[in-house]
Amino acid sequence: MTRAFLLVLDSVGIGAAPDAARYGDEGSNTVGHIAKACASGDADVSGVHTGPLLLPNLARLGLGEACRLASGHIPAGLQSNATADAFYACAAELSAGKDTPSGHWEIAGAPVEEDWHYFPDSHPAFPLDLMERFCEEAGIPGTLGNCHASGTAILLIHGEEHRHSGKPICYTSADSVFQIAAHEQSFGLERLYEICTVARKLLDPLRVGRIIARPFVGDANSGYSRTGNRRDYTMPPPPNTILAKAARAGRDVISVGKIADIFAHCDTGRAVHAFGNAATMNSVLESFNTLDDGGLAFVNFNDFDTLFGHRRDVAGYAAALEAFDAALPELYARQTPGDLVIITADHGCDPTWRGTDHTREHIPIIAFGPHIPKGSGGVRNTFADIGATIARHLGLGLETGRPLWT
Repeated sequence: MTRAFLLVLDSVGIGAAPDAARYGDEGSNTVGHIAKACASGDADVSGVHTGPLLLPNLARLGLGEACRLASGHIPAGLQSNATADAFYACAAELSAGKDTPSGHWEIAGAPVEEDWHYFPDSHPAFPLDLMERFCEEAGIPGTLGNCHASGTAILLIHGEEHRHSGKPICYTSADSVFQIAAHEQSFGLERLYEICTVARKLLDPLRVGRIIARPFVGDANSGYSRTGNRRDYTMPPPPNTILAKAARAGRDVISVGKIADIFAHCDTGRAVHAFGNAATMNSVLESFNTLDDGGLAFVNFNDFDTLFGHRRDVAGYAAALEAFDAALPELYARQTPGDLVIITADHGCDPTWRGTDHTREHIPIIAFGPHIPKGSGGVRNTFADIGATIARHLGLGLETGRPLWT
């Protein structure tokens, strides 16, 4: 069988991109800084993670060497005395920004040629006339927030007022995003989804990348926590992604995690909405049993970004990386002749960096399979080389990028 499994570790960047200074991210390094903090003991948190970062399986596959390509050095804990047992490389992004959709679309072979719209880091962040139209068309009494904010911190500020007033909490970040948080019980989950569709319609002309529904539960006494019912309303992707090519060729496609949302449910096949990295890995392992010959499984591991990167939780991020690493032997064992597995990322989210936003970084590329070559692919100047590699492997045409190996 000839199949492809594309695993995106959301936000696992490996060193500042060449144009990182343009974004205020010169010197950022998600994996490198996590490893450094772990080695020094600065990331020790009892019950979460202590000691050095240990990623023996990723190191064996060449992650340390990919980091060396991106930043000039191998992070502590990723040293490997043997030749890498996989193909490895790093890549910089052609698309502007450091968003999840642009990263994924470029990975899929379609760099974003037009800039997204970004909201200023001011208060208010959203134009008054836009918010008035949103409230009128959504039938809501007003909104709270209207600023750049962390999605967990803003619940502490406005959660109680939201529950009593019925005003949803609207906020943004350095990404092209309009996020709406609302209580699942007092406001209603379906109602939250409905007002997100209103926002999507209003923001399409501005080219805002994503509207994100952020449902939460709890109260002031017990605390507030977000649920797994998040939903992304993304602008439709370009028509030439690897997903579109696979769909037109009648291939089997499995989208795991938030892939279907990122691609606006365009050509995303069987969508599996796994909640959390552990459930996502279980779905990946299951896909080895169910994906047809010629098929593509496209997977997003979201916890790295949402739970640990944005929250600047170094210990939690380290523990999540080690948990992923520990699951790789079982994944490796499920390969069949003709399978291609690629592990990569979509941007950085350095938990040691200032603020709570993504960081403009190189991404790692690790490719392996029973008949996949081993060694270095160097520094790539676009994520689209990943999509080109999968297209060639599956016998699909793709206009952008060039395969990682000849």
